[in-house]
Amino acid sequence: MGQIKVTKAPIEGLYVIEPTVHGDSRGYFVETYNQKDMHEAGLDMVFVQDNQSMSTKGVLRGLHFQKQHPQAKLVRVIRGRVFDVAVDLRSDSGTYGKWYGVELTEENKKQFYISEGFAHGFLVLSDVAEFCYKCTDFYRPGDEGGLAWNDPEIGIEWPGLVGEYRGSASAAGYRLADGTGLNLSEKDQKWAGLKNI
Repeated sequence: MGQIKVTKAPIEGLYVIEPTVHGDSRGYFVETYNQKDMHEAGLDMVFVQDNQSMSTKGVLRGLHFQKQHPQAKLVRVIRGRVFDVAVDLRSDSGTYGKWYGVELTEENKKQFYISEGFAHGFLVLSDVAEFCYKCTDFYRPGDEGGLAWNDPEIGIEWPGLVGEYRGSASAAGYRLADGTGLNLSEKDQKWAGLKNI
């Protein structure tokens, strides 16, 4: 081991992973996933699918979860900067309804491992962000659930976001501190709060 640094988050099942970056005047090399290193760190997940998305500043994706076929995810940013969030939805957990967030950037190369049983989402803080993630189960379109990104019961503190909760997950009235409007999909503006899932 030694190629990665694994830090447990305050919520069981969440880990921040920092890979070793080898750089010189030509650029850098980083091993983004090594099963042996993960196993030595106590993370025995098996990934079956890789995904990548691109989003512009002010886009908020989430909070998403899978109902019958939960996925663990290993997420990272290869361009730009996002604030990535996981919310504990495990009903038997002492941290049910609690959230944890971490800034992922192309510079810090941090990765966020989110175990099964969490809702997940992120807010783009740079002009453009490219987001990559590995999943432990396949995506099933009919199995997706969601949670209101601004549910006051959860109280996620999205950095640089200004606005007032008006009783729904609507993006209306929200913006980043520089004036960039919050941008959510139509679907993500209709999710209910924690009490209703």
